[in-house]
Amino acid sequence: MNFVVSSATLSKSLQSISGVLSTSNTLPILDNFLFEIKDGVLNVSASDAETMIRTRVDINSSEENLKICIPAKLLMDILKNLPEQPCTFKIDSSNFEIEIAYDNGKSKMVGFDGDDCPKTPEVENPSTIKITGDIITSAINKTLFATGVDDLRPVMSGVFCEFSPESITFVATDAHKLVRYTRTDSQATSSSSFILPKKPLNLLKSTVSSDEEVQLEYNDSNAVFTFGDIVLVCRLIDGKYPNYEAVIPKENPNVLTIDRLQFLSSVKRVSIFANKTTHQIKLKLAGSELSLSAEDIDFANEAKERITCNYSGEDLEIGFNSRFLMEILNNLDSTEVRLEMSEASRAGLLMPAESNENEDILMLVMPVMLNR
Repeated sequence: MNFVVSSATLSKSLQSISGVLSTSNTLPILDNFLFEIKDGVLNVSASDAETMIRTRVDINSSEENLKICIPAKLLMDILKNLPEQPCTFKIDSSNFEIEIAYDNGKSKMVGFDGDDCPKTPEVENPSTIKITGDIITSAINKTLFATGVDDLRPVMSGVFCEFSPESITFVATDAHKLVRYTRTDSQATSSSSFILPKKPLNLLKSTVSSDEEVQLEYNDSNAVFTFGDIVLVCRLIDGKYPNYEAVIPKENPNVLTIDRLQFLSSVKRVSIFANKTTHQIKLKLAGSELSLSAEDIDFANEAKERITCNYSGEDLEIGFNSRFLMEILNNLDSTEVRLEMSEASRAGLLMPAESNENEDILMLVMPVMLNR
């Protein structure tokens, strides 16, 4: 059977779904794109057995139906090096031979039976919510950096989603830092919660555009994101998410308000001289002055800086891991930030100084004990 497709259109579509392909697949069939033609419509999908992403591609319609696996790397490499032009795919269904003809030549490869691909799970009795692309991308950008990488605690390697009729909340933590991102301008019909893995979230971030509407369907085991021509299906992380509310200190009378970029620059400079194992940086707050200091006793390195700030509360000395502090400051985008603290042994809370009526961001960083 034959069909004709634009080389640039197909290449762009394959690029958008190729992020799911893994270099260490246990099943060789997963190194292929699955091409399915049904009723003149071409759907191309890629999978790593946990996550599947599918897109629709316009073709000069074919009368026959088709299901074939085509080697992903070969196909992407040939399309990448072709100028924009129509490509004719000639496929022999009996031996899965594929010939791609273009203006000044042709290439041949051998595919595999499409029926050998793992089946996409059906999401039965799903709950449904519609979320705009800008909320999804903002939630992913604000939370993904705080997820854990510990294989022994898989629940903390994903983003915890908590939906209710009032708001939707996304939470990520690695036990050193925590992010809670809440939106009140998007709601679900009923309360539910689940944990989304990191990989499909990265795929979403790179494929969804901010003005698209994303339909999310989910049950106890799987989630399906549908937007534009793309469908993304992923398996949820099984397990109970830790009670994150319990670690957020409720009473924080010591409040520092400071220009975010000034604070970040200062932390960056001082942290160069911090111990390379602990990355410890000390914040000393007194009156309207913030002193930052770090030292590496082993190499006799030290640095100190002073910044004028807006501080209300008791004099306080508190230590933080400078890498975590920088990550959090980089992922906040307000002009000024507020750092709320209760005491030197309890977590510090960072949030934008200017509040947004539909958005609530709270970032928490655990302290490190200071050597007296």
